[in-house]
Amino acid sequence: MTTPFQSGPHWSTASFGDTADTSPMELSALGDHLDLCRGLRGRLFAARCRAEVVHGFVASHLVTTALGAVALVAAGWLVL
Repeated sequence: MTTPFQSGPHWSTASFGDTADTSPMELSALGDHLDLCRGLRGRLFAARCRAEVVHGFVASHLVTTALGAVALVAAGWLVL
């Protein structure tokens, strides 16, 4: 006996024929989790975000940043 070919994915869900939607309890748990995650962000997180912004700027303007650094060093050397 041969089995008929079935095209496309077939799976079962826990929605039992209804639309898959979040329950109020799930949304509450997600909100609690997000509040906890926001609370864990402190000064170090803010410092890391600022460092990533500076790194992104410097990396995208590498030649200009290098020339600016050289100019600052040269100006400091000339002043002395």
